[in-house]
Amino acid sequence: MTKTSRDVIVAAALELTRTDGIEAVTARKLGKKIGASSQPIFTWFDSMEHVKANVYEEARKIFRQYIEKGLASQVPFFGAGMQYIVFAREEPELFKFLFLKRPSGVSGGLMESKQFMEDLVLESVMHIHNMSAEAARKYFSNMWLVSFSFATMIVTDNCPFSDEEIGRVMKEMSVSVCMGLKRIPGMVDGTFDRDAIFAELDKE
Repeated sequence: MTKTSRDVIVAAALELTRTDGIEAVTARKLGKKIGASSQPIFTWFDSMEHVKANVYEEARKIFRQYIEKGLASQVPFFGAGMQYIVFAREEPELFKFLFLKRPSGVSGGLMESKQFMEDLVLESVMHIHNMSAEAARKYFSNMWLVSFSFATMIVTDNCPFSDEEIGRVMKEMSVSVCMGLKRIPGMVDGTFDRDAIFAELDKE
């Protein structure tokens, strides 16, 4: 190639990441990918970590597209949760890069992704389930943990559940958490009496 641009390099690095993981993004492999030596890479970037930081930002954009698609569904929060899992299934290497590991010196990671999703869906949860912001955050946090568990099993090739089974568990957990937050005194702020609640339930 006669001309190497910043965008071409980032696009090539992103493609390498999607197929072979972020570990594959080395100067040698990236140079081969763009049909040039590694020299043009360092014309545009200070280091390979700088390249990976740009790939990280591109991966976040792709993830956002998945979540926004989920938010456009009939039940926005459930849709976003399922799209989180779809992202893990369709883009396992990007999921690993975003949520299980990231280049040094790059902000973000697991907790930032959680906050990103919460900011997107909180208003929807409050409206649909008639919850306060505090209750909606608690609901989201519990459901996010379920989604992340399934997604992690998927990207590590340890998920024995079908999409239908995952959806059923998500629905069951959604109903259970919502019911608890709305009907059990102290559930929202964590002051509920667990022993007393189980004592009553065990009588049924």
